[in-house]
Amino acid sequence: MDDNDPGRRVARDVAGTGGLDGLQRLSAAIEALEERRTDLVEELRRGRQATWEEIGRACGLTRQGATRRWADRLRARSFGLAVDSYQHGRPGYPQALIGSAVPREARRVLELGAGTGKLTRMLVDAGLDVVAVEPDPGMRDRLAAAVPKAAVRAGTAERIPLPDASVDAVVVAQAWHWFDQAAAVPEIARVLAPGGTLALVWNVRDETEPWAAELGALMHRSARQRIDTAPVPPAPFGPPERLEIRWEHPTTPAGIVDLVASRSYVIALPEAERARLLAEVEQLLTTHPALAGRDGIAMPYLTRCTRVRLG
Repeated sequence: MDDNDPGRRVARDVAGTGGLDGLQRLSAAIEALEERRTDLVEELRRGRQATWEEIGRACGLTRQGATRRWADRLRARSFGLAVDSYQHGRPGYPQALIGSAVPREARRVLELGAGTGKLTRMLVDAGLDVVAVEPDPGMRDRLAAAVPKAAVRAGTAERIPLPDASVDAVVVAQAWHWFDQAAAVPEIARVLAPGGTLALVWNVRDETEPWAAELGALMHRSARQRIDTAPVPPAPFGPPERLEIRWEHPTTPAGIVDLVASRSYVIALPEAERARLLAEVEQLLTTHPALAGRDGIAMPYLTRCTRVRLG
C-alpha cells in the first residue's frame, strides 16, 4: 500500500486491525464519504460551477458515467428548492384511494417520501397511526407543521429509521421512481409486519383533455421524465393489485403555474429557460378557449395505485 496516497491512509486508519469490526467501520466511512461526494456534486451543479465532464474527470469517470451516477439523485433532492410551489401546485388525492392503498385491518402506517404531507393528512384523518419519513429538511418542516399528528422522521427508503416488523402498511406516493429499489425493497420488507402491504401511488394528468395535453407538451418540450406508474415490485412481495381512479383537482391558473414549477426537470432548467417555460404556461392559461378568463380550473387526473403483500 502506498502511504503517500491520502485515500489509502484514511482507509487503513479506519479499518484498524481489520476483522468484522474493521469492515463495519470501513463500510460506514465509505457511505459517509459517498454522501459527502454527492453533496459536493450537488453544490457544483446547483451553482453551475462545473460541467458533468469536469465532475466525471474529478471522480475518475466519464461524463456519461457521472451523469448516470448522480443526475437522477440530484433531481430527487431538488424539491426542497421549490417547496412553496410544490405545496401550492401539487394536487392531493381522491378520498377513495385510502381504502385501496391501506387494508382495513392496518393500524400503523409508514409513508415514505412524504413530501409536504399531501397524502399524510388523509392517512391521519382516516384514524391511522402514521409515521411519515422525508429526506428533505425543508419539506419535512412543512410536513410537521401541516400534519402535527403524524410522527415525522428524517430518513430515506433505503435507510428507514424504524425497527423490524413495526408497521402494518407502507405507502409511497409520487416517489417510488426516485428510490434505489435494490436497497429499498429489502428495507421496506424489514419494517413491515408479516403479511403487511406496500402501496405505490401516482397522480397522472389525464391528457385526453385537449388543454391538459397542450400543457403536457409544453412541460416536456425540454425534458421528459418517463415513469412506470404500474410497476411490479420484486420478491418478497406477491402479485400486484391495481386500481385507477379518475377525478378532478380544483385549482387556479396560479396553481397550475406552481404545478409546473415544482416538477424536478423544470427546477433543473437554466433560469432563463425555466422563466420562458413558465411564461408560455401562463400564456396558454390566458388564451386557450377552455381556460381563458377562468379563476377556477378543474385539472383532470388519473390516480393509479399498485398494492402488493409481503409474502
